[in-house]
Amino acid sequence: SAGCSKPRINGQVPLKELEAVSFPFSQFYNLEPLGGREPYLFYLEEGKNELTLEVVLGDLAEWIRLTRQSLYELTSLYREIIMITSATPDPLRDYDLENRIPQLFTRLAGQELVFRQMQEFFQTYTGQRGGHTELLNRIAHMLGRMVDKPHTIPKLLGEFRDNIGALGAWISETEGQPLQIDYILVTSPGQKMPKASPTFVDTLKHEAKAFIASFFHDYTSVGFTEAAEAGKGEKIKVWLGLGRDQGQILKEMIEDTFTPETGIAVELELINEMNSLLIPAIIAGMAPDVAIGAADMELAFRGALLDLTRFPDFNEISQRFKKSALLPFRFRDQVYALPESQGFPMLFYRQDVLSDLGVAVPQTWDDVFDVIPILQRNNLDFGLEASVGSYTTFLYQLGVPLYKEDAIETNLDSEAAVASLRKLTDLFTLYGLPLAYDVANRFRLGEMPLVITSYGLYNTLQVFAPELRGQWGFAPIPGTVMADGTINRAAPVGSTTMAGGGTASLNQSQAMTAAVPAGTTGAVIMAGSLQPEKSWEFLKWWTREDTQARFGRELESLMGSAARYATANIEAMAQLPWRPAEREALMEQWAWVEGVPPVLGGYYVTRQFDWLFRAVVLQNEPLRESILEYDLAANKEIERKRLEFGLETDYELLPAEYKRLYWENYTHVYRLDIEEE
Repeated sequence: SAGCSKPRINGQVPLKELEAVSFPFSQFYNLEPLGGREPYLFYLEEGKNELTLEVVLGDLAEWIRLTRQSLYELTSLYREIIMITSATPDPLRDYDLENRIPQLFTRLAGQELVFRQMQEFFQTYTGQRGGHTELLNRIAHMLGRMVDKPHTIPKLLGEFRDNIGALGAWISETEGQPLQIDYILVTSPGQKMPKASPTFVDTLKHEAKAFIASFFHDYTSVGFTEAAEAGKGEKIKVWLGLGRDQGQILKEMIEDTFTPETGIAVELELINEMNSLLIPAIIAGMAPDVAIGAADMELAFRGALLDLTRFPDFNEISQRFKKSALLPFRFRDQVYALPESQGFPMLFYRQDVLSDLGVAVPQTWDDVFDVIPILQRNNLDFGLEASVGSYTTFLYQLGVPLYKEDAIETNLDSEAAVASLRKLTDLFTLYGLPLAYDVANRFRLGEMPLVITSYGLYNTLQVFAPELRGQWGFAPIPGTVMADGTINRAAPVGSTTMAGGGTASLNQSQAMTAAVPAGTTGAVIMAGSLQPEKSWEFLKWWTREDTQARFGRELESLMGSAARYATANIEAMAQLPWRPAEREALMEQWAWVEGVPPVLGGYYVTRQFDWLFRAVVLQNEPLRESILEYDLAANKEIERKRLEFGLETDYELLPAEYKRLYWENYTHVYRLDIEEE
């Protein structure tokens, strides 16, 4: 195989022959003059000239396009089949597919021919059988069996589904053509060129030096900024819980803007498993000044994080974010982190499937309850996580938060809580929604044309479902119709920490998780920092509009649309490369997002809810009695933790000021219960 690039000199391609320059695959470095044995000559003006290399597909472009078309056709065929047979068909039943699906065997035979042709092309292109062409051969063979023996189609559906998933990954792998360049030479005609391969002695010296250096190199360090290396002024230490690629982007941005603007030097370190390493570092007195993506409120309650409201310009800086982004890091009138990124749920839909069914995108939960039977009659599903997040969505849309003021105890004893749990559990008991599923695969295959999940699914589909472009979209989640006729689309989002990348570069899956987290991530200043003012300057720079927008753009330019960044900065969000309709949908839902406050013992509430849900859905326990039982256990743990930290445990004795502060942090949640409406 070969990688192709398009060279440009000062923004222009100088020759038609350079539209796609091929660099053949090799395990060793090679010297590749443009033009081969008779190199091209280029006239360069005196002064600066810019040379750029743009990755292109060359001869592959048309075949990749054809493969995408075939992948979409296979996905459509699979969906049409399972709408008759279901995803788990009876292998002994005759479904009469040839008469129920128009031109089924003509379409299958046509795709078999296409895959045979693609297999021949890639064998010629790569110069080898098997390997990269094995999947194409396997798919062609499967399609041939379906045409020759129609009764085997139900038995082959599992293989059909797996091959569709593998083909999407195959396209992504084929499009990615890594080309490693050691250096570029610009020479005069006739100049003697150096050897591309080192001598044995050169190789021996290099390996010996690398071996010795391995004992001294700090693999967690991205490096000092130039100011830090020069020893100019005091430096701050910043820990980053992401991959090396993100670290390099951040280091360049620090050198370009932060240090020149402030004169503050930075030592940036990559940390794998931030949560497990930060606590020992604090105990040992080796903690950083700033930790990015490490906003653990348990540390704040224990006095390990700095209260940011101590800085006089905090109120001004906090205007960069939604109230929902600050609430997970706020306790009473204290805030312990500045938000960096914030993910939230959206309703993803397959427009092509809904059009075939004559179904509109649901706007309310009443619409959802009407749509589910239509989907199920066609052996399709609606996707909703069986989680406390789904439950609190119903609860918040009734105007009631999960916790009472100051998070002193839960609201699970309210009538709104009972009504919300009944609505959620009915979806799984009466309507039979799946309890567990692979959201990306089922959405891609059309088995689940409507699903509510984090908008990070957008990043996943951009990479693993390129054949669906233009066939899907996302919209605000369904809402609850209020007494005045408005639709409440509230969606609660709590805090989370960044996915650790350690010293290595993040793969695509990790990049997607890091770019759009499950909740809100934050950057903190450690209470033991000897330079809190300098650390605050770094946090202000890191979370400001231009910094967040640039980080998001550079992350995407490096890793592709799989790394579309979910910044928490309101203005920066508008600068990321979303299409207008996508941005409008995101901003509409973002306005309905509510934060979840930090709760001492909150982990036990989540655990008790999981047990409560299983008791009602799987064991058919009575709903109201089960709520009271598990709510009592959750509140006991909250009380125990609050006693440990010397906080009030009697709701009646809670100061009115704390209650007022609690309600100031919500936008669509009110001091109402369903009985009082």
